[in-house]
Amino acid sequence: MNHAQKGFTLIELMIVVAIIGILAAIAIPQYQDYTVKSNAAAALAEITPGKVAFEQAINEGKTPSLTAADEGFIGITNPTSYCTVSINAAADGEIKCTGINGNAAKFNGKEITWSRTADGEWSCTSTLDAKYKPGKCS
Repeated sequence: MNHAQKGFTLIELMIVVAIIGILAAIAIPQYQDYTVKSNAAAALAEITPGKVAFEQAINEGKTPSLTAADEGFIGITNPTSYCTVSINAAADGEIKCTGINGNAAKFNGKEITWSRTADGEWSCTSTLDAKYKPGKCS
């Protein structure tokens, strides 16, 4: 009687498990880095449109605000999906986004800030580690 094999041997299963373990050890940290980068980019995208409204408010002599009822409302809801937003309404003010819980852990509590000079130039800075910073931020 010759019986045909109908399954995997133990060694074949152990090799498959080892390969899956190696792939997971590489993929999981890379995925975590990717989520921090994507959270930072999304947060920057949420606050960036506020720069135009901030400029408009300053040029019209209004005080930039995060309150929808104010004349100088800059169009950003607070909190956004990724951060709490604060502003410094001076002519050389800033729009600051602080990462909130529920996002990638390495993004929580970190800041992305658009800073305005008195002559209207904007620059982006961030407290994130360099490998997570959005491309526009230093």
